[in-house]
Amino acid sequence: METRPRLYSTLLKDHFSKHRQMAFVSGPRQVGKTTCCRTVGTQYLSWDTDEDRRNILLGQRHLAEALNLSGVTDKMPVIVFDELHKYAKWKSFLKGFFDTYEERVRIAVTGSSRLDVYRRGSDSLMGRYFLFRMHPWSVAEAVATDIPTNIIRQQRPINDADWTALNEHGGFPEPFLKRDAGFTRRWRLRRNDQLSKEDLRDITKVESLGTLEVLMVLLAENSSQQLVYSNFAAQLNVTPQTVKRWVDLLNRLHYGFSVAPWYKNVERALRKEPKWYLRDWSGIANEGARAETLVACHLLKAVEGWTDLGFGQFELRYIRTTTQEEVDFLIVRDRKPWVLVEVKKDKTSISKHLFGFHAELKTEHAFQVVMDLPYVNVDCFSYKMPIIVPARTFLSQLL
Repeated sequence: METRPRLYSTLLKDHFSKHRQMAFVSGPRQVGKTTCCRTVGTQYLSWDTDEDRRNILLGQRHLAEALNLSGVTDKMPVIVFDELHKYAKWKSFLKGFFDTYEERVRIAVTGSSRLDVYRRGSDSLMGRYFLFRMHPWSVAEAVATDIPTNIIRQQRPINDADWTALNEHGGFPEPFLKRDAGFTRRWRLRRNDQLSKEDLRDITKVESLGTLEVLMVLLAENSSQQLVYSNFAAQLNVTPQTVKRWVDLLNRLHYGFSVAPWYKNVERALRKEPKWYLRDWSGIANEGARAETLVACHLLKAVEGWTDLGFGQFELRYIRTTTQEEVDFLIVRDRKPWVLVEVKKDKTSISKHLFGFHAELKTEHAFQVVMDLPYVNVDCFSYKMPIIVPARTFLSQLL
């Protein structure tokens, strides 16, 4: 299988050259976290390996000796801890190890999608790490893996093979790079099975798993749709509160993500129902839903990446009113509406709702992003009024 450098390897190398804090690398299963960390690490430790687990359990001093941290080196070592969250005392171990040896070593911590669940349990590591939320391949990463110096990248063309692979196989590294339809289907089934049989089993009641797995199927069939908890509850014979709790759990395990509505300064705006998107758009049969989900995943990667890189505080929202006026996405920058995005499969007349909400919210940009338009070498963000733009161009300017 082809191997290609990732943006996140560049980000981690830059982080360790400038900062003492640990790097926590979180993200979905099979997104390439371990591979990426190993490209920047000088030593790799996995909780799933007997010898590494033994060295960790014998204590911080023993581990430091095993890693040869007592001597001077001409290059700062980078230690990668993989799956360490499976250790019941992982936070206190890391806190002590970091506080003792921060002048001698740099530390990366990664693991399965459960790491994000356990990381939120307390603030004992506050101030000792920076979070890097890793995402699948995107158009922008396919054309450039350098660290952006501005929020918006210069537009660059993605080649036809990469664009087709993203659309047909998704952005997760193995299927994106292998580009084999049979492999992609098998990979998708295996990944979903691992999530439901391993990750969910570890953090939820076993007797609920069967029903929760049915919810996963229903959510996959409804990517890009509004989440009406009562409808799912009726199908599953559980309470809406239970469905809401399960959806939140699946979001934290990176099976999908919810996009909340924006209602400030919008008349008749919906306030409660989020929209839901699958993290892997490759298996979505409906072309319109797949296109919207692909763009949603790109936008989420951008807003989380911009926030992690310190460009500001970004959020992804959508707008819908009680009179059915809707725009697919709104990017909020430092609590203010910034960019409106409407997604279309092919070129049609520009949405009147895009004009309406652009005027109402006074956003800086408003784009109707069209999937089937060819690349145009123009800076989409140079336009201030609502405009139709090719997805290939617009997405290349994100992250």
